[in-house]
Amino acid sequence: MSFTPELVAELEILALFNLANTQEGLKVHQVAAPQAIAAAKRLHEKGLITQTDGGYLTSLGLDAAEHAQGLLTILTVQEPA
Repeated sequence: MSFTPELVAELEILALFNLANTQEGLKVHQVAAPQAIAAAKRLHEKGLITQTDGGYLTSLGLDAAEHAQGLLTILTVQEPA
């Protein structure tokens, strides 16, 4: 298994959610990049977000967003000078 452009787009959407406030949702507008619109729809179909255009994270979506954002943090840590 590898990171396809579709999976990367889904990870990018998950990375946008504010984990400090689960009552804060996300709206992917119709003028957004087509990849983002399609990614949000796929995340909804997978049961990770409540609406096809964003909404809120489901319980499973919260787990996925935590993992996605944690991985992003790990991979973007700067090497000590």
